[in-house]
Amino acid sequence: MFEVIARNGAARAGILHTDHGDVPTPVFMPVGTQGSVKALAQRDLREADAHIILGNTYHLYLRPGADVLERFGGLHAFMSWDRAILTDSGGYQVFSLSELRRIEDKGVTFKSHLDGSTHEFTPEQVVAIQRSIGSDIIMVLDECTPYPCDREYAGTSLELTTRWAERSREELLRTKPLYGHRQLQFGIVQGSVFEDLRQKSARALRSIGFDGYAIGGLAVGEPLEEMYRIVSSVEPALPADKPRYLMGVGTPENLVEAVARGIDMFDCVLPTRNGRNGQVFTSMGTLNLRNASYKEDKRPIDERCLCHVCTTYTRAYLRHLFTSKEVLALNLASLHNVTFYLTLMREMRASILESRFPAWKEETLGRLATGQTLTP
Repeated sequence: MFEVIARNGAARAGILHTDHGDVPTPVFMPVGTQGSVKALAQRDLREADAHIILGNTYHLYLRPGADVLERFGGLHAFMSWDRAILTDSGGYQVFSLSELRRIEDKGVTFKSHLDGSTHEFTPEQVVAIQRSIGSDIIMVLDECTPYPCDREYAGTSLELTTRWAERSREELLRTKPLYGHRQLQFGIVQGSVFEDLRQKSARALRSIGFDGYAIGGLAVGEPLEEMYRIVSSVEPALPADKPRYLMGVGTPENLVEAVARGIDMFDCVLPTRNGRNGQVFTSMGTLNLRNASYKEDKRPIDERCLCHVCTTYTRAYLRHLFTSKEVLALNLASLHNVTFYLTLMREMRASILESRFPAWKEETLGRLATGQTLTP
């Protein structure tokens, strides 16, 4: 299911085998919360060479609904996507509705953010919904602890997440996929910023036995140093032969630092969310395409980038699209950003395979640290 083919320090290059294609790692997964990566068509994602995207159980459960997805043969068929899909359990979305949900041992009761209707997620129901979705990788229901929280809360939450993980695994093994392809299941390590709780969580999940292991509950407001410290402390407790997924992270710098700490998989809304607001990522930092200094700038977004946007359009034209409120602006900026992230991961992987990751990391972080790309 997963093989590590090269190591360079703690950094790993591997291959995650799914029935919808092999996924080279380290990998970034564009976020398609509702079966759509915002502002991008599926052909854009194929052009950018995305091997796997992320969907969200909470949102897909509310609309179009599990029954609709089953009638279409699952999310792959519904959205015309023939590559891999990972679905988050929806736990983060449910727990962000702090005033609209109630947590109990059996699961969580919540009110829809759409119409206020009441629903219940149990570990078993979340597995069933993801069976209906048909994603290649499904996540267990967990409680995402807020930051900051005290040790007692983090410990109680961790115990609940572990019990839910056991029930999720039992339900997966009790049932079968609906559409004839394998569905892998990942457990989620919790424990806030307490190293011993994180390691306890990792050990408990290993004893249950999952196909991969995610680190959740980070990038929720804690300082970067805290996030890196927790990732470093958890990594030795995770199986060396299983993929490791850092959920909801992050900036290009975050991805490089986390790969250096042994992480294989990432997702984040930054490339598309920031792109829709005119911020684009480049090899020399970020720039805001709405800036007046780009009004007559004939350069591409990033002269090092070979994406369709950079080989076709100027900064001046892209700024014009944004200031004119043309919808095309959202597509082009998002396409560049997603391509930039995926290219970064490919370069990272190549440096690991060629045993030059430390030098590549130093050079890349040095360029990114220069800040905003120079204006004319």
